[in-house]
Amino acid sequence: MAATSPTSVKLSKGQKKMLRKQVKAQHVLLKHDGIATVSGPTEHLVIANGGLGNGVSRQQLLEVLQKFGTVETLLMSPNKPHALVTFSTIQEAREAHKGLNGQDLKTNGSSQPITLYVNFVEKVVHEEIPPLSLPPGLLVIEEFISPECEKRLLAFANGSTNVTKENVQRSLKHRRVKHYGYEFRYDNNNVDKDKPLPGGLPEICGDILEQSMEKGYVKFKPDQLTINQYEPGQGIPPHIDTHSPFEDGIICLSLGAETVMDFRHPAGHSVPVMLPPRSLLVMTGESRYLWSHGITPRKFDVVPAEMPKTGIIGADVSNLTLNKRGTRTSFTFRKIRKKPCDCAYPEVCDSQIDCKCTNPTPSIPASDGDASKLEHKEKQFEVFNCDGLLVPLRSGICDACISIAVVHHFSTEERRLSAVKEIVRLLRLGGKGLIYVWAMEQEHKKVKSKYLAERKGKCIQPQANCVRVQTGNDFSYINQDANKMDLTCLKQPPDVTKDSTVKQNNAKLPVHTNRTNFDSQDLLVPWHLRGVKSHHKADGVSALPPEVKEHAVYHRFYHVFSDGELENLCRGISNIRIVQSYYDQGNWCIIIEKC
Repeated sequence: MAATSPTSVKLSKGQKKMLRKQVKAQHVLLKHDGIATVSGPTEHLVIANGGLGNGVSRQQLLEVLQKFGTVETLLMSPNKPHALVTFSTIQEAREAHKGLNGQDLKTNGSSQPITLYVNFVEKVVHEEIPPLSLPPGLLVIEEFISPECEKRLLAFANGSTNVTKENVQRSLKHRRVKHYGYEFRYDNNNVDKDKPLPGGLPEICGDILEQSMEKGYVKFKPDQLTINQYEPGQGIPPHIDTHSPFEDGIICLSLGAETVMDFRHPAGHSVPVMLPPRSLLVMTGESRYLWSHGITPRKFDVVPAEMPKTGIIGADVSNLTLNKRGTRTSFTFRKIRKKPCDCAYPEVCDSQIDCKCTNPTPSIPASDGDASKLEHKEKQFEVFNCDGLLVPLRSGICDACISIAVVHHFSTEERRLSAVKEIVRLLRLGGKGLIYVWAMEQEHKKVKSKYLAERKGKCIQPQANCVRVQTGNDFSYINQDANKMDLTCLKQPPDVTKDSTVKQNNAKLPVHTNRTNFDSQDLLVPWHLRGVKSHHKADGVSALPPEVKEHAVYHRFYHVFSDGELENLCRGISNIRIVQSYYDQGNWCIIIEKC
């Protein structure tokens, strides 16, 4: 009788499904965040679906994790759907891995529970992130008013329903709003200075205004008030209060619930600022005129897990959690401006942009000289040729950089990484870069790229018995004898041969056949010289260099990128974040931001 093998454990249907989900989580973590899992066990775990981006708070996840042992480190990044945890011992991590895999966890942000998938990782890295600074001219003053005063102001804001004679009340898409003194018109982001509202500002605000002037927060006594009421999930789009209607110095009193307001510089970097109840936000100078501010519509804010909660929300992923929003009421006070704004930020100032004296409309050119000057002034840029690995520009001067079909021409991974680093070097803090590279996958989601357009029976190079055929702006050659491509016309390198020994000893680059799928990531792509008629002078003499021949084929090196390769290349750079990664007509594309 044949010997029987030991009985293997048979997995149930549910266990098989959970295992598939766990493996899928491994691939997602590697592709989108560069987190490589290990077969384990180690003291370190990555918990898919257990992050702030999934509505899981730090307190909620800690409560679950601490059942298995002592949690040394818990890292939770903003908007990320995973968390990283380190236990005191491998055994504790092993128990958590076993006990949490496939377990449901109900979050405050959703009626449906989420399922946790846990994997081991080699290590958990906690990077030190430099602290942010408040925008110049921005102040947050805690406890500006007493709780009793807050109650009176909230009662006034909530109780004044029949107020059509004294103010204008609106119900906007994102919030409820009331205006006093002057109506702010959202159709043109301005006020009608000749039509003040009857009644002026409410008497209940008198002490607030007097105290603000005494403390020097505003130079002029405000005469316009906007009361906004935000329910959880509501917000206001990023904006700069229009320059021309209001003087420098805008103050905003927060009541009811705390919230996070995002300030963003035109260069791209942003600063999230916590506004607790009864605090006064003061915007003057640069923060008032140059930085945009807004409140993202959401029901939870990412805030520090430990106090203080006022001021800047830092990026310390070991001290972030979720804070559920409540109803917030704001009293925003402004002073109507009587003269045009002459601030130091003309590029965003409507008074100065609209001033014809500073931006006159150009006249129709009367001569070639005038035409040349006009064209140069309209362009306002210069072009130069340079090495993509050493751009002759100083660091940090670009708001945005675009690299189209460049990085894939560098022949080693180190040089490709250096090319991306050079782009990052040129960017300002918060600046963004767009990179396109040729994709090895010329068929995506069952759709072929335009590059794979069929060209049956066409040759790449003219040869014996070939006829030249024009196709739009392109041309090709058809073999009249057999309609087959003659590879000899490409001057194929000697490694293309049936002799495998020669192939191994001469590891040369293969030459790609145009309009076909790629067989190798590193290859030479034929480039056909065309449109040769345009290269002849009036006397018929060729204007091409002697070494350039008509109908010639030249080879260019390409490294075609596979799925996820461009993302992994960018993850080798510490001071950037990946904003978006996508596929576009046979290209892998990525948007990065310098941070």
